[in-house]
Amino acid sequence: MLILGIDPGIARVGFGVVDSSRAGAAMLACGVIETPADMTLSERLSIIYDDVCSLIDAYKPDALAVEELFFNTNVKTGISVAHGRGVVLLAGQRANVQVYEYTPLQVKQAVVGYGRADKNQVIEMVKRILKLSESPKPDDAADAVAIALCHSRSCASLLFDVDRGNTCSTI
Repeated sequence: MLILGIDPGIARVGFGVVDSSRAGAAMLACGVIETPADMTLSERLSIIYDDVCSLIDAYKPDALAVEELFFNTNVKTGISVAHGRGVVLLAGQRANVQVYEYTPLQVKQAVVGYGRADKNQVIEMVKRILKLSESPKPDDAADAVAIALCHSRSCASLLFDVDRGNTCSTI
């Protein structure tokens, strides 16, 4: 199963492409989509949408795993990130790619085994799980790979839903 993991943002959107099979998981690509701060929100959203569509076209993922939003204090930043997340979800929907959403707690639990793990622990486990010589960089890309791994591990424990044609389902 090919999984495109996305760590949503507005200035930087992390992405990670993971090929997951019974033999294990392998990272095919990772990186970030960056948008300049001097652009309007709509211009930035257009870049994110186009680049996510290009990633979907290039890798043809079976699933799109996107992190749900979590923000404490800066509501303005949270709203901008929510816009970016929205165009990511739209890109997946338009491309007919099954979209799955995970909270930061679920990602940490799936990758580290502890839902309150810190960022360094998550990045180190991503490196170990994928048997990489170096951690994925930058952190946004590593987070996106962790999100893809979360889906890989969650999907493996879920039932096959023949009626919907999904390879993963919670039903």
